[in-house]
Amino acid sequence: MASRLRTVRTSSEPKGIFAAVGAFLDEHHLSPEPANYAFAYDVICNPQGRRAREVAALASDGVRLMAADVVRLGGAAKGAPLALAPMSASDADFASPIPTYQPPVGSQNLQPHQPHAAERTHGDELATRTLAQIEEFSDTLRSIHHETNHFGRDLAETAEAIRTSGAAAGVERISHLTAAMIERVHQAETRLEQAKSETAELRAALEEARTSAQTDPLTELLNRRAFDDHFTALPRGTAVAVAICDIDHFKRVNDGFGHAVGDRVLKLVAQQLERETACTIARYGGEEFALLFELDDETEVLARIDAARDAIATRHLRVRETDRPIGTINFSAGVALGRASETLTPLMERADRALYAAKQAGRGRTIVAP
Repeated sequence: MASRLRTVRTSSEPKGIFAAVGAFLDEHHLSPEPANYAFAYDVICNPQGRRAREVAALASDGVRLMAADVVRLGGAAKGAPLALAPMSASDADFASPIPTYQPPVGSQNLQPHQPHAAERTHGDELATRTLAQIEEFSDTLRSIHHETNHFGRDLAETAEAIRTSGAAAGVERISHLTAAMIERVHQAETRLEQAKSETAELRAALEEARTSAQTDPLTELLNRRAFDDHFTALPRGTAVAVAICDIDHFKRVNDGFGHAVGDRVLKLVAQQLERETACTIARYGGEEFALLFELDDETEVLARIDAARDAIATRHLRVRETDRPIGTINFSAGVALGRASETLTPLMERADRALYAAKQAGRGRTIVAP
């Protein structure tokens, strides 16, 4: 994103500003509604302003902003598909650092997902829509029940008229009753079909919100909360092994190549761990990953972790635009064996102590907690 801001050429002429704003909206797939236009206008015309700086920070690795980010920064992007498809992590696919933005001292790569105010507001909106949908269904059912009762009563009165006055007296009334009921049934079907369509949309929105709440936005792995929930849901007594993997010397990558390259490294490690370990995996911290194996075979656990480490080590990573080599990426790991009847916390503490021992022993290895 910083590169886009850097290459935009504007002037004080309205046409230049309009073109730049239009390009910004197009890049982020934002509809040209007033709120989005105002947001883009502020970013373009105030490149040193708070919004422009935060936009540069959030999108420094070239991905588009998330909808929640735009809302949080003061824009409105309802319905705008902002997410960019994940970029591949092939050997030459690591973006070069963007010189126009330097993260503040002490800042870290995009952190594991923590819901902020905009996302909580979105969740409240979905809850309100769900309640409204339930109430609408109830109203429709009450209406159908009411109409059915009236129709039954009217039919009973018509049958009584036929018995007392003859069939001819009831034919016209039955015709009117039938036509009215058909119209009422048609209206009820229309309302139910509309409610069905709205329910499908609401279900999709709820599923998207649920997935977003459980997923780390950078690596697309589970986040910490989802990992903890998965462990809690295991049947008591299930044999488990938990592992904590931490990328070795990751700060050197960030300091030497920038956070954009650091993000690519995190994605690569996530992909290899997911592919080789065949277990439940989450991004648990900045450069830490938590693994949950539903087995207590120490040899098997170590073999899978080593397979991931070897797969990462064989990659000859370099910065795409400069061809500068990044060097070998490795990680240390600590493992703890136990049962799902335990709480997760003591298992993770044991794995963390084993990880510390692996770091102290020279890194690039796995140690199992006693």
